[in-house]
Amino acid sequence: MEEAAAPEGNNRERAQLEYGMEARTPWQLPMRAWWQILKRCFVMNGFHNLPLLAAGVAFYTFLSVTPLLASTVLLYGLIGNAQTVEKSMQAIIQVVPSDAARLIQEQLSSAVETSGGVAGLALGVSLFLAIFGASRASKGLIGALNIINEEHETRSIIRFNLTALGLTVAAIFVAVVGIGSASVFAVLRTIDIGVADRAVSGLIQILTWVFALLLGSFGFGLINRFGPDRRAAKWQWLTPGSLMSTLLWIVVSFGFSLYVAFISDYNATYGSLSGIVVFLMWLFLSCYSLLLGALLNAEAERQTAFDSTVGPARPAGDRGAVLADLHLADEVDAKVLEKRRVRRANRAARKASRDGADLGDEAQPS
Repeated sequence: MEEAAAPEGNNRERAQLEYGMEARTPWQLPMRAWWQILKRCFVMNGFHNLPLLAAGVAFYTFLSVTPLLASTVLLYGLIGNAQTVEKSMQAIIQVVPSDAARLIQEQLSSAVETSGGVAGLALGVSLFLAIFGASRASKGLIGALNIINEEHETRSIIRFNLTALGLTVAAIFVAVVGIGSASVFAVLRTIDIGVADRAVSGLIQILTWVFALLLGSFGFGLINRFGPDRRAAKWQWLTPGSLMSTLLWIVVSFGFSLYVAFISDYNATYGSLSGIVVFLMWLFLSCYSLLLGALLNAEAERQTAFDSTVGPARPAGDRGAVLADLHLADEVDAKVLEKRRVRRANRAARKASRDGADLGDEAQPS
């Protein structure tokens, strides 16, 4: 009876894991599949120790903030007035807790002041050094994404550093586009258009946040696509996690700002270090939001048997990505085979033990 009951239970388990098995895009996954994905995200959050990974990435990001702001100001200064960066960054700084916002504002003002007299070769050298210094955050993030995607880093030192520099440059370009767009929207809000001025101004404000959401999602998608050491996933499989990361980052930033302003008293606990502590906590929550989105993408890929990587469809095992190569149902099949092997071994051991006991009884004199 035990032998007959076990396969039936395994078949039920396999059938449950086949929800969304034929999905070619994440939008074709049924609700039951998403429920399973969310449950696995909860488990894998602890298995990968995501809070610790986020803390490590936040530390490297903290070390990269000054060169990152400096490189953004220098690059924006090539196409516009660097002084406008401070004004355009106000929309982003408003989301950040006040203590952290002061630190960013101070570093931003310092970067704007020092960028004024830099030109020519000195500008190029300064920009390269700033980007190279800011790439520490990208390197830490790449390591975390490799863990989430269950990959090992196999790229050479040169290729790894070039990837980190490329992601840093991409992040800076996204920031420059965001700053330029914020400047355009700010100008549009100041135009006097008569009776409908207030309504149109509100609409422009909404469009500003929608564009920021899309731009942030695109930036997170770039990181998830080119960061981990694997064959890149298709854009459509990166979209759910990127959107979730952006929305979660906005909600967490607003929530943490309210917590710092009305509930917690970091000044009483940390004194003059309160600004740095608040800034580090905000970076930690921001990195945690990004990694949770990456985890959602990873588990969504695990749910489908369809090839989620770029290029023509490949059979499982040849896709160059652990999560795309192994479907959950395949893991269940492996568990079933392992259970059967263990049962056979146990039966053989029991039979050998009984046979040995019988031989011993026969050998004893009557």
